[in-house]
Amino acid sequence: MDDRVPFDQTLICHAAVIIPLLAAGDAIPPLFALLALMLARSELDVIAMLRLRQSMLAGYFICGILIANSGVLGLLGAGESHVQVSQMAEFGVVLLMFTLGLEFSLGELRYLRRLAFVGGGWQMGLCMLLAGGASTLLHLPWQAAVILSVALAMSSTAVSLKSFQDLGLEASPGARMALAVAIFQDLFIIVFFLFMPLLLPQPGDDTALLPRLGSLALRGGAFVVLSGVAARWVIPWVLNAVTRTRSRELFTLSVIGSCVGLAFIGGLLGLGLALGAFVAGLAVSESIFKHRILADVMPLKDLFLTLFFVSVGLMIDLKAAMQLWLPICGLTAVLMLLKAGVITLIARRLGLIHRQSLMAGIGLCSAGEFSLVLLQQAGAARLWSVETQQTLLVASAFSMGLLPALLKLGQPLGDWLVKRGWGRGKPVKFDGGSLRQRVAGMSGHAIICGHGPVGEKLNKALLDAGVQTLVVELNAETVRTLQRQGQTVLFADASHEETWELTRLKHASLVALTFPDATVNAHALGVIREQRPDIAVLARARFSSDVERLKRLGATQVVNDEMEAANSIVAQARTLQGD
Repeated sequence: MDDRVPFDQTLICHAAVIIPLLAAGDAIPPLFALLALMLARSELDVIAMLRLRQSMLAGYFICGILIANSGVLGLLGAGESHVQVSQMAEFGVVLLMFTLGLEFSLGELRYLRRLAFVGGGWQMGLCMLLAGGASTLLHLPWQAAVILSVALAMSSTAVSLKSFQDLGLEASPGARMALAVAIFQDLFIIVFFLFMPLLLPQPGDDTALLPRLGSLALRGGAFVVLSGVAARWVIPWVLNAVTRTRSRELFTLSVIGSCVGLAFIGGLLGLGLALGAFVAGLAVSESIFKHRILADVMPLKDLFLTLFFVSVGLMIDLKAAMQLWLPICGLTAVLMLLKAGVITLIARRLGLIHRQSLMAGIGLCSAGEFSLVLLQQAGAARLWSVETQQTLLVASAFSMGLLPALLKLGQPLGDWLVKRGWGRGKPVKFDGGSLRQRVAGMSGHAIICGHGPVGEKLNKALLDAGVQTLVVELNAETVRTLQRQGQTVLFADASHEETWELTRLKHASLVALTFPDATVNAHALGVIREQRPDIAVLARARFSSDVERLKRLGATQVVNDEMEAANSIVAQARTLQGD
């Protein structure tokens, strides 16, 4: 059956959004009209990209480009609302920085420190040197040259790691190398954001560089103290108190409040919202709440990042881009070839074989999300011409859209290199001590949701039988106890879709829902069966009326507390009667 979206159906869906908005006239605020059009249009474009097996980011960019160049903004009277959408998109950047801080792991850095600091340092240094040299040839000011060199040296961590996951290669040496370099890039960009205000011209500010550096140091020191106090005492205390209430809404509110609060303090001190949001994520990155927070925040982050990428597309003038197609294609090709070559050579020097080095190089050869953020800020400060801005934005977006397809070609190309005898070399070894690494290496494991008396007994029996287990638990004290015992455990909610992505459900052999809450089990079963229709699921129900419901939702076997208790009581009564 052909599941493609017909062209006429696409036009009808698009018209179904635009016509009512036009008919409403002044009754609908222009900002709301633009948001409705952006979300509806992006949905259609993303569906088309997924049918073509391309990145969703490409769909967001295309959505922005089509809206900006179709004349619809003028009809809706939403031209001025683009500024408001860009401001809303900044919240997406804040949430992106928060999740980067949250996913940043000191334990991960410990096990990948050589690849991160040596590999990442050489990658950023060489790529910035090449980009900086090209900037001087274009006679750009030194501030513009610095920003441009950093922007082009950054890679798309989200697209790269997601592409490795889609190929089932997230635990491969090439992916680990890409992760290590991405960690260094995250550290670098945070420090760079701190000094960014010194590079952007401030209207009416003629203060010399040295006093500005002194002021920056004072404000930075104050922020370090405040964020340290928040990370050490305030945020953990708040999350511990909220966890005891078992309120999902309050937990999400507390997490977003912590993120926005530290981002606000960073903004007040003139250090930028992004830096404050990253520190907020870093504050809880090593806590047991990490995976639960990721599950809560990721959908919200994805929504606002959609607005961010669409807003970047709104900035692209299609007519100007068509006139600049040659420099755009040239910059895209040079950027991706040079970065892939540099990272491949660095990976080879660090001990990876050719095939894995090539995969790491391709995985990091594009521009990144922070490239777009830096280019937006530099363009707003008029550090270069409008034509240069268009060329840089389109080339960066184009490189990110090409990355998933190129990474798929990396495997056959690597196999070809091996056949040619170029794959010799001692594979680099990775220590496997961090939680992320232990989970990423799991296959054929059993996922046990809940570690009460039932879950604990089941977990022990499976471990004694030699089966790897992953526990999902919402009791903070239980999670801490299991961590001390060396058990792989996630503090997460089984009813969240994101939780099951963290558990590597696609590689598991069994799921056991050991708590008797039929509502939570029903939500969990819906997600499990959507991702793994074939996996065996053992569920527990408190009442007999829930048994058939859970079986209809996909439970392989359901253990009924009432029935088991009845059978036990009957058996005990017969024993006593016989006595």
